Amino acid sequence: MANFKGHALPGSFFVLFGLWWSLKTPLRQCCLLHHSTGRKKVPPVFKKIDLIEGSLKVFFAFAGIMAEQFVPDGPHAHLYNDGWVKLMNWQHSTMYLFYGISGIADILCATSQFAPQGLDRMALSLALFVEGFLFYYHLHNRPMLDTHVHSLLLVAVFGGAASTALEVFLRNNTVLEVLRCSLAILQGSWFYQIGFVLFPLNGPEWNQEDHGNMMFITMCFCWHYAVALLITGVNYAVVCRVVRCCVTKPASNIEMGFRKNTVDSSSQKALLQQSDEE
Repeated sequence: MANFKGHALPGSFFVLFGLWWSLKTPLRQCCLLHHSTGRKKVPPVFKKIDLIEGSLKVFFAFAGIMAEQFVPDGPHAHLYNDGWVKLMNWQHSTMYLFYGISGIADILCATSQFAPQGLDRMALSLALFVEGFLFYYHLHNRPMLDTHVHSLLLVAVFGGAASTALEVFLRNNTVLEVLRCSLAILQGSWFYQIGFVLFPLNGPEWNQEDHGNMMFITMCFCWHYAVALLITGVNYAVVCRVVRCCVTKPASNIEMGFRKNTVDSSSQKALLQQSDEE
């Protein structure tokens, strides 16, 4: 992560998953609400979706670990050689490792009926907590602005860990799932923002000791979350609208057909009675 690309990689991971969750969550909730039986049950297709999602997590985590370990100036799987070797890369690899464990938990929940309910959420919450825990001890002896932008990231990380942990006990809670989606998008976009601040591509470098820059970055963090909430809300509304249209139209056609058949049968009975009287 000691360059812009290193921050763009995890940023892309969280943005993609946050956007995907912001589409999957309302679709899942709409399927639960429109389930025909009295007991709400998630359609089997979501098991396959969770399997694909878990596999992608494992793939991205593996790619992140390989990138951290085997870049030209990386540790190349050496932890100690007359001193600690690239501990920053090792910390990042550890973060990716726990997201890989979260992907394995998703796969187990999707494929095994013996996996405990909530295992996937617990593993994801643990991965987020480990990320925040390592980042917290990742910031010592850094410039003021560098420390501040990473400290703001901890708000999104620990917020996501807390909301996901609550989902272990409150399954299919729409508010908690939407909160997780928005915080994932926030975390991803903020990784990009950290990359732009610490490793500007074309513009001048930021003054690391300017208090005005810290005030602006704090305000910018709030703007990032406002955009994340807007994206999540729009996606939720669009998906619910599309599902409602797809569900109500066939139902309306069936209802109209039933009424038509009822009217036709009533007319036939009336004609039969009239012919009998004659």
